[in-house]
Amino acid sequence: MSSSFWDGRGGRGGRGFDRFQLEVALYFGPTAGSAMYEGIEAMLVVTTENVPGYRIRDVKGQVFGVVVRSRGLGGNIMAGLRSLAGGEITEYTQLLEEARRHAVDRMVKNATLMQANAIVMMRFDSAEIGQTMSEIVAYGTAVVLEKANG
Repeated sequence: MSSSFWDGRGGRGGRGFDRFQLEVALYFGPTAGSAMYEGIEAMLVVTTENVPGYRIRDVKGQVFGVVVRSRGLGGNIMAGLRSLAGGEITEYTQLLEEARRHAVDRMVKNATLMQANAIVMMRFDSAEIGQTMSEIVAYGTAVVLEKANG
């Protein structure tokens, strides 16, 4: 796992979380230079139920980000030709990696609107729509974390 968390500006943050907590975090920065995320504070995103050294003060509720993507005609033709030879189809790999990043960005934005400072139990789900589109959903539970006493 990465030793960073999403800071809303595509960079690495560290405000309020020590090194141990950062090691359980997933880092997915927003698209570089995106004005959509200006002013958003740091958000810890973890796949675990708890964050050692912290307690959940408030559960804000479920949060998600959805992206539906389609490869252009040229990309579909290249991917079709590449599939004849077998192996990885990099056009689709890049499409799905970008879609996952955008789904997490949207999930974090939604959690920020709910006034959460973390997302626990983050997961991905995906599905195909027709033969040319993919849906990616990032979801979890938006919470407010605070340092545990002791």
